Amino acid sequence: MTFSIATAAIVFALIFPVELPDKTFIATLVLATRYRPLLVWIGVASAFAVQTVVAVTLGGLLAKLPHQPVQILAACMFALGAVILFRGASAADEEEHEVEEEFAAKVAVPETGFRAVVASFLILFLAEWGDLSQLLTASLAAKYQDPVSVGVGAFLALATISALGAALGRQLLKRMKLATIRRVGASVCLLLSALTVVELVRG
Repeated sequence: MTFSIATAAIVFALIFPVELPDKTFIATLVLATRYRPLLVWIGVASAFAVQTVVAVTLGGLLAKLPHQPVQILAACMFALGAVILFRGASAADEEEHEVEEEFAAKVAVPETGFRAVVASFLILFLAEWGDLSQLLTASLAAKYQDPVSVGVGAFLALATISALGAALGRQLLKRMKLATIRRVGASVCLLLSALTVVELVRG
């Protein structure tokens, strides 16, 4: 298996703005108020590692299919991601408070040590299964036919976001609008969809 730093960097840049306004960031922030931030990050990053492996494995299987259908599927997935993010942008700030309350209820009992890691892992793993970033990671793995590079780039993006949520979540929320970030993420997805369509037409 080969590894491309360029592909990993591209995937990082694509996944980061899509996942940042997601409830993952808020959930990690809430967890970090109950447990030690480092333990939260270990648990959350571990959950992301498993989910990323599953996503790139699925993408690798899709890549074995005929090229044109795979590209069409990838274009559709990117377009769907754009629609989801654009539609959710207007309600992003309201959802922020709802998500905080939702996850605060799930971590009512403080935990320490290994239990905090396991609790963080389970909460994020179950909450984020099949979310937009996982679907986009699978689509990117199929598009680039490079599951290792895509997996590394996607995981680093997710791990970075969870680290920001655990360490600086509250301060960042005071300085950024989730609605704006969602629109940026939607624009990224739309651009990916358009580029994939162009590749199909040229092919």
